Amino acid sequence: MRITKTLKYILLGAVCLTAEKPLYSQKIPEPDLSFSPRHYVCYRTDHELTIDGKPDEEAWQKAPWTEAFLDVQGDKKPSPEFKTRVKMLWDNSFLYVAAELEEPNVWATLKTRDTTIYNDNNFEVFIDPDGDTQNYYEFEINALNTFWDLFMTKPYRTGGFPVSAWDIRGIKTAVYVQGTLNNPSDKDHGWSVEIALPLKVLMQSTGLKRLPKDGEQWRVDFTRVEWGVKSQDGRYQRIDDQTSYWAWSPIGLVDFHYPDMYGFVQFSDHSAGSTEVSFLEKPEENAKRVLRQLFYKERAYYSDHGRYTSDLNDLNFEKKDIPAFQWPPVIETAQDFFEISLGDSDNKIRLYIFSDGKTGRTLLK
Repeated sequence: MRITKTLKYILLGAVCLTAEKPLYSQKIPEPDLSFSPRHYVCYRTDHELTIDGKPDEEAWQKAPWTEAFLDVQGDKKPSPEFKTRVKMLWDNSFLYVAAELEEPNVWATLKTRDTTIYNDNNFEVFIDPDGDTQNYYEFEINALNTFWDLFMTKPYRTGGFPVSAWDIRGIKTAVYVQGTLNNPSDKDHGWSVEIALPLKVLMQSTGLKRLPKDGEQWRVDFTRVEWGVKSQDGRYQRIDDQTSYWAWSPIGLVDFHYPDMYGFVQFSDHSAGSTEVSFLEKPEENAKRVLRQLFYKERAYYSDHGRYTSDLNDLNFEKKDIPAFQWPPVIETAQDFFEISLGDSDNKIRLYIFSDGKTGRTLLK
């Protein structure tokens, strides 16, 4: 489904009109977590993979696993009861994802596509290819191989809405249960997932008409919703007040829609197992993090004072040492809008963030 800019603004306006306060005036919770997103190098595969739910092909065996998931709020919370980890590969057509979910009671009930899959135990994928925190993708799947694919115009907290009618055309999925599905009389090992996401669809939100380049990085996260469950009359019954939220790269609060906290996936042209590629830290990301901290401060300031401020002192924001970038930031405000920007030390680029959280960069030379 193609969403025009006009339709976006009409729908966003409808959300604003129904809110108790204008969205731009609402304080936004800031993640209670230091900025240290996890990262992963995604290697190429030389041939298209068979999607059967069992990541046992040679290319998969050579691809590294991610770290085990943590609580979505980070290591301040207890480690998840069950282990979850992920692998990735890519070729000219697909971004492949394989997940392994430990689970002694594998169950699922939802069988209709684009149902709210997190009402079952599920596995979720979030992808923001250009890292601007807007126009990103969400995918959820349960142990019945029922999935919900949707497009997010922006996070809910800044007026975003889910476009469930949007489909990832050409997607391939499969689930393999290591045990018996929906049978509480035994204990299971868990379930695994394989997903082939068409790259040409994922690149639509970026405006790019090319494959990822070697070393290019996307913002990605993987999450899992785990409900408490009990056996009753020979069937599983969900315990509604026992829910856990786990993530590969923790968010810092119970909300998966914080793309600024997602992990980094770096594409490599090398085949899995051929060589070890290092992840490249980019100074821009530390500068963007400072812009996002200022974003939260500005939104809080508006909530308290009814306006934005261009005075850094009003925000009680101490000077930050940002390698390769200049201080101070430039803040420009209007009644219902602000833009904050930082230039690099060589005056070649300028990074910015808007009042709706969108980030980006401008080339100066």
